[in-house]
Amino acid sequence: MSRRSGILEFAILGLLRESPMHGYELRKRLNTSLGVFRAFSYGSLYPCLKTLVGQGWLIEEPGSTAQDPLAAPLAGRRAKIVYRLTAEGKEHFEELLSQTGPDAYEDEHFAARFAFFGQTSRDVRMRVLEGRRGRLEERLEKMRASLSRTRERLDSYTLELQRHGMESVEREVRWLNELIESERAGRNQRQQDEDAAPTATGGTAQQDTSGPSGGLPRSGETRPDPSDDSTK
Repeated sequence: MSRRSGILEFAILGLLRESPMHGYELRKRLNTSLGVFRAFSYGSLYPCLKTLVGQGWLIEEPGSTAQDPLAAPLAGRRAKIVYRLTAEGKEHFEELLSQTGPDAYEDEHFAARFAFFGQTSRDVRMRVLEGRRGRLEERLEKMRASLSRTRERLDSYTLELQRHGMESVEREVRWLNELIESERAGRNQRQQDEDAAPTATGGTAQQDTSGPSGGLPRSGETRPDPSDDSTK
């Protein structure tokens, strides 16, 4: 499996964990919620869905068109198929969420992983964020060294382009620092609250770091409306 196919499978499983969807709706969510997938097409999506069905991680179900007035003309003669996550698929997705190796913080995969941080444990989030920051700091050091060696040989436009690239990496490092500090602040506050809370036996509560909620400030989450389109 290619890395890009693996990212697509991960994102599909994550979206279907929220609710069953048909193919067009999945494509819309991939494009609008996970911008890294804008380049994907039906040609990539449906073979991936078929693979996941074959592995037992998804099942296909006939969709209802009673509340979908646009589905019939767009679907043509073919019935709309809804994809649903199986128990095995949910277990597999949770295994993927727990992974913190280099693939978790490479450029494209990190964006997909971050989109599902709300379903990820705090400890895993921290390891992924710190891994991403370390990778970018290494990249920034190499960019600075390269610029220092070649500065005198570059024209002004090429020099500005390299500076722009460095500034983009620096901004992401600052953003990651803020996220990591927010996660730590949330963990520390929860630790203090639980240490101060008496248990039923008169002791103090133990810290629980397995849940998905963390130190990030919560903002209203806007989910796209269900799509009205059809299938392959």
